[in-house]
Amino acid sequence: MPYPASYRYTREHEWISVDGKTGSIGITDYAQNSLGDIVYVDVPKVGAAVTANQPFGSVESVKAVSDLFSPVSGAVTQVNESLKTEPDKINAAAHETWIIRVELSNPAELDSLLDAAAYEKFIAEETGG
Repeated sequence: MPYPASYRYTREHEWISVDGKTGSIGITDYAQNSLGDIVYVDVPKVGAAVTANQPFGSVESVKAVSDLFSPVSGAVTQVNESLKTEPDKINAAAHETWIIRVELSNPAELDSLLDAAAYEKFIAEETGG
């Protein structure tokens, strides 16, 4: 699956799509594929602070529970409420299904994230592909 070129990626397999000062954060197709069927998503409340490279929630699958790491620092402005009842939306469309939206407090943090080509190379190295 091609990774959207306009997104930025973490080495923990999260993506962020930025529109102005707001970033939508989700997990990559590689991450959802590794996790298997997602059955629960734990997220912070609107207004909560998130910090770059720190956990902000978790996803639970039939295989494991994995922390979600924020690619940026900021305040949560929106939570994808549909994931409470339909967490498998992430499995169906990982790159279209955002988990939280954040108002960026330091947009320069985006510069330390991977672009699509670098992320694909990282996955290839990680999987030995």
